[in-house]
Amino acid sequence: MGFLSKSNLFVLCCLCLNFGVAVDTIRSSQSIKDTDSDYIISNGSTFKLGFFSPVNSTNRYLGIWYNRISVFTVVWVANREKPLKDYSGVLTISEDGNLVVLNGQMEILWSSNVTNSVVNPSAQLLDLGNLVLRDNTRTTIWEGFQFPTNTMLPKMKISANARTGKKVQLTSWKSPSDPSIGSFSSGFDPLNIGLPQSFIWKDRSPYWRSGQWNGRIFIGVPNMDSAFRNGFSIETDEKGTISLSFSYVTESLIHLVHNSNGNLEQRSWDDKKKDWVVVLKALQSKSVWRTVLV
Repeated sequence: MGFLSKSNLFVLCCLCLNFGVAVDTIRSSQSIKDTDSDYIISNGSTFKLGFFSPVNSTNRYLGIWYNRISVFTVVWVANREKPLKDYSGVLTISEDGNLVVLNGQMEILWSSNVTNSVVNPSAQLLDLGNLVLRDNTRTTIWEGFQFPTNTMLPKMKISANARTGKKVQLTSWKSPSDPSIGSFSSGFDPLNIGLPQSFIWKDRSPYWRSGQWNGRIFIGVPNMDSAFRNGFSIETDEKGTISLSFSYVTESLIHLVHNSNGNLEQRSWDDKKKDWVVVLKALQSKSVWRTVLV
């Protein structure tokens, strides 16, 4: 487990931002502490980053959630495997340019793990819900969208590479009270990307797969044609990476979430009901495409 020196932490914490005015960026001389007044908000005010506790839990996590809706909805968690047990948490940028979450003993509970030192780094929360770390040339050197938790947001890419085996996938929470990695994950199989299909794994074993991609939707997925209205796309780059993303012009409050019970749901915010509405579920008892793998 890593540590920061007391002198470095003292300087960083003394220079904490006053977030009475909404700001979307922290720099190397700034940090966010676990208080109600310390956070950053994306430029369009859609997302907020700060410390939180899940329902029925006193553990503390650094996360990103929707800022302007009444239902508290977390879309990304940093220290999901190493929760804080008190309110001593701090998010800051270390001397080598990494984003880090520290506890009161100055132990590093989570890091962006960029291997090369970064000159004059800054971290910005975009209105897409993506947390990005940039260097002094504004080049993105790390982004949260490459390390999702259980939620896929518009313009995020779920991907797999047949040559390297690398995957960007969703992983369920253990429970609504525990965001640590649960039993289920979803994405592409790197060994089966010639005819793309969406997979769900349980404890790393295949649990469910969709029909093949037909250029617009996954064949056989109930309601996908009407629910997604051509919002999905699949691309393959020159390095052999196949990626799935979605976006909509008229709806920004929409996402896919992989629940702790294994179901992959598409949800859209209903402003009249002031709640999320489930438009699509992957696992449906009457669906002929539910589980075709043993």
